[in-house]
Amino acid sequence: MSFTEKEIESLNKSLKDKTPLEIAQWAILNAKKPIVTTNFRPYEAAILHACSKALADIPVIWCDSGYNTPNTYKHAEELIEQLGLNVKLYVPKQTTAHRDVIMGIPDINDPMHKVFTDQVKLEPFQRAMTDFTPDVWFTNLRKGQTALRDSLDILSMGKDGVLKVSPFYYYSDAELDIYLKENKLPNEFKYFDPTKVLENRECGLHTN
Repeated sequence: MSFTEKEIESLNKSLKDKTPLEIAQWAILNAKKPIVTTNFRPYEAAILHACSKALADIPVIWCDSGYNTPNTYKHAEELIEQLGLNVKLYVPKQTTAHRDVIMGIPDINDPMHKVFTDQVKLEPFQRAMTDFTPDVWFTNLRKGQTALRDSLDILSMGKDGVLKVSPFYYYSDAELDIYLKENKLPNEFKYFDPTKVLENRECGLHTN
């Protein structure tokens, strides 16, 4: 799927007043190989609910770093069962136990932190994208999360030609709380991402 910058701008204006489900349905109708990615962090239930409603068997790419909290793993299992998610699991090629002996979790200022991020997040993600070659990628990016994400919109075209769709882009935490409550969806806050360290720091997936 390919759109010009002007077409993306026009579509974003027309989609801004649509519900997340309507945005997801629009994207599915125009997609050949859609995927949604998740790490089961807080509020991920919303994007997974909207996407699975739009397309029941949409591939759900879960790149599990191996460093999730017990709460996050329990939350993931609960949500997978509740929504009947078609999860495709991708994990690093090296086990967490092995990496803990060799490097542990490097400090953000340590040169090894980039190697660590490549191993536990970027390589599994790139492997998944190579396997699935999607034309539409659903994410739960939202305005106000980072400077980069503030420069995006509901639709944004990546350098790789994949259309990134963020149905909840203009939602606040309070609005997402209402969405989760209305749809009887669980949430989970004891989440840990060892590659980001700081909440407003990009991990690398959305810089292309």
